[in-house]
Amino acid sequence: MIPWWYTAGSTLLLSIGAAAWDYSTYSSIDFQPPKLVVNKTGTTEPGFLFLGPRGGVQTAGQAALIYDDEGNLVYEGPEEVTANFMVQELNNKSVITFWAGEMMDIGYGYGSVHILDSSYKEIHTVTLEGAFVTPDNSTKDSYIDLHESIITPQNTLLVTAYNLTQHDLTSINGSSSDWMLDSHFYEIDISTNEILNSWSALEQEADIPLTTSHQGLGSDVGTQDAPYDAYHINAITTTNNGYLVSLRHMWSGYYLHHNGTVIWRVSGEDGGDFKQIGDAGFSWQHDMRVFNETDEGLVLNLFNNANTPTNTESPTTGVSLAIDLTKKTVTSLRSLSDPSDSIHSVSQGSYQLLSETSGHVFMDYGSISKVKEYDGDGKLVLSAQFGEDNAVASYRGYRCQWSAVPFWSPVANVTTTNNGADVFMSWNGATDYDNWVVYSGASNDSNGQQIGSANRTGFETMISLTSPPTSPIHVVARQGETVLGTSDSVSF
Repeated sequence: MIPWWYTAGSTLLLSIGAAAWDYSTYSSIDFQPPKLVVNKTGTTEPGFLFLGPRGGVQTAGQAALIYDDEGNLVYEGPEEVTANFMVQELNNKSVITFWAGEMMDIGYGYGSVHILDSSYKEIHTVTLEGAFVTPDNSTKDSYIDLHESIITPQNTLLVTAYNLTQHDLTSINGSSSDWMLDSHFYEIDISTNEILNSWSALEQEADIPLTTSHQGLGSDVGTQDAPYDAYHINAITTTNNGYLVSLRHMWSGYYLHHNGTVIWRVSGEDGGDFKQIGDAGFSWQHDMRVFNETDEGLVLNLFNNANTPTNTESPTTGVSLAIDLTKKTVTSLRSLSDPSDSIHSVSQGSYQLLSETSGHVFMDYGSISKVKEYDGDGKLVLSAQFGEDNAVASYRGYRCQWSAVPFWSPVANVTTTNNGADVFMSWNGATDYDNWVVYSGASNDSNGQQIGSANRTGFETMISLTSPPTSPIHVVARQGETVLGTSDSVSF
């Protein structure tokens, strides 16, 4: 059955009903992030969980979020629609990156890519301008689509974009002037926003014919406000000879030369330019990535949705394929799924190889609000959920190692009680402190006295004072004896 919150032809979970998640609240800060329910059954790789949930009219907590393995919030960004929230390397330094912007009802978006340093200061904002046509002819500040924002080894940024165009669709029973979405990608200089390279799927129509799309045209599709999406680009990665691009509606990945021409195609339906060995099929895929590439072959990892809103086929899996360029074969290496939890993810999702040594994989199930980690033997070691099934989405999710000291100060709030006072304290985004100390006096008062202390407990810690002072107090976040941050003064 098609969920009621999908429109015909929709490929991205965007408009969802009513309250979508149980949420946490805090006394020290006005956040309402989704509660992350974690079931840890084995040893996981190190790192935090990076998510970008969204659901219906619920805007509080809809943000770039970091959690730990116990389900505690670590960081909440501004309330906005986000995607691709993760840690990447830029100029040999760890940064966090995410897309934020406007998602359209037909499965793409317009926005910018934000790059933050380890203090959460925004060091780059990447935008894309150009002669793009939108459904309502409006002009956008930036036309970067939500699907991809990957920093390359050359410290450039790969992004996707969608452009409306009129095109002859008579080959698929349309008209000669129907509207369709052309799938683009751009390689952009992060410091200058200069476009270094670009690609259009429609310009490669000879090698990527519209007749090979698995997305039906439909009687209500082909207008400017409801354009036909033959390709649906959703992942790009650099390769030794150019790029590899994933087109979801083609069930295919295309290996491109640097000039954009197609060198070969791997298809989940029939192998494409390769003979399928074993269960090497996939459909409606996301997050296609290249590993261990040589002149003889490569490994291809992807999130195999195997479903769409209008076509439920089989359980969603994480797939790893070996492509042999000499023998022209594609062979299944592994297929990951939780036998106790059969998931049908109709859109979005990601497959992250955490370690080539351990073989651990972290998967976000896209339109289903779950993430799971599997070990090298395919055994489930962690499962977590952050909302109702089919009511909350996170386009992608990641496990990333991250260390941050925010440029903002810790915060505290005091509540008087019959026995004295309770002090609530938190430091959004800080990763490395392990204890709190409460001092009497203003934060700039060197004569303040220690009046309470406690080990850090999750996102927010509470310390009860049985004999609170009459003067203001302040709190200090420490790692051991080292002070990392001091709050402003708080009065009773």
